Amino acid sequence: MKKTISIISLGCPRNLVDSEKLIAEFTKKGYRFQEDIKHSDIVIVNTCAFIEDAKKESIDSILKVIDSKKEGKVKNIIVAGCLSERYKNELSEELKEIDEFRGVLNFPRNQVGGGRDRPLLTPKHYAYIKISEGCANRCAYCVIPYLKGNYKSRTMGPIIKEAEQLIDKGAKELILIGQDTSLYGMDLYGKKKLGDLLKELAEISKEVWIRLLYLHPANLDKEFLKVIRDNKNICRYIDLPLEHINDRILNEMHRRTTRKQVISLIEYIRKEIPGAAIRTSFIVGFPGETEKEFKELESFVKEMRFERLGVFKYSREEGTPAYEYKLQVPEKEKEKRFNRLMSAQKRMSKTINQALIGKLLKVLVEEKGKDYYIARTEYDAPEIDELVYVAGKHLKIGNFYNIRITDAYEYDLVGDYESGK
Repeated sequence: MKKTISIISLGCPRNLVDSEKLIAEFTKKGYRFQEDIKHSDIVIVNTCAFIEDAKKESIDSILKVIDSKKEGKVKNIIVAGCLSERYKNELSEELKEIDEFRGVLNFPRNQVGGGRDRPLLTPKHYAYIKISEGCANRCAYCVIPYLKGNYKSRTMGPIIKEAEQLIDKGAKELILIGQDTSLYGMDLYGKKKLGDLLKELAEISKEVWIRLLYLHPANLDKEFLKVIRDNKNICRYIDLPLEHINDRILNEMHRRTTRKQVISLIEYIRKEIPGAAIRTSFIVGFPGETEKEFKELESFVKEMRFERLGVFKYSREEGTPAYEYKLQVPEKEKEKRFNRLMSAQKRMSKTINQALIGKLLKVLVEEKGKDYYIARTEYDAPEIDELVYVAGKHLKIGNFYNIRITDAYEYDLVGDYESGK
């Protein structure tokens, strides 16, 4: 009987791809992958250590697997990823039950990564493709560049081959990821090549969505936006983490943008790609953020009417420049500002969604509910954004359908397939 391996993958989609590569590594050695961690010969916990909440989740997951090992349900434990990279010495000292540690640089990087060999941890109708590793930015609050090293693009050929293989396996949506996808190709080709990569991928199949995540506003090449505009199968979804809008805070964050530049970029996107959904994120409670500076951010969110928005409370991470900044904002104040910004966006989101009632939208069906289907539009990334609850019969998971929007809530839509035919 084959030995078994299971995995707990925490954190972002970048981690998920690494988890898939780890599974592929062990299945090539003869292990059988199983989803249930109980009665596994090896359990891998692929951790995240980006912010404090992620570290806590990683530790909790490790402790649960250790409990299973003590009960005899698990034989060996491997802790991989960012937490292992960052705190290997401390973890190995405190948690003797762990059999092996792997940092972020111990993943199999050179394999094509995908197509036929990589077991997907996503549903088969969508898959992530990592186009780069590491980060060239040095944002003052972020520990990732110190863990993952300098920016390294993958060559274009293996990415295209991986995409072809994933489509052959049934993927209807390919999602490009990296720490900063906007810089793709700069290190290999001496210039940004994201637009060229998107053109190549869009030509493989006009029936497959191409989605792009993690664009840094300071590195954005406006030319590639025209590629999105000119190819209907590239999702009109611009994932653009802005983090703040106040010039002083942006400078302290080392974001290399200004309020004026950000507004100009947003206006350009909306002019160049009519109907595009801009997804952004902001950090509240950055060291020294005053009430006046937060109000500027709050007003900006209301004014710009972002289609999708996430908010993070600043997490003080040792090893980053901002860790040493004075005037750390109290946790209660961070929570208050978080709630205020989310409340402002909630009202805005409902208004934006209500404007879609009566419209015809193309959706990708994700799963079957009790008496409805759950789907996503091109404006929604999986596990992050809104859902559409679809009334209809005999729809197939992983297929595209045109539906008529019949109702709208703050963060979700309701649609009907029959009236969308």
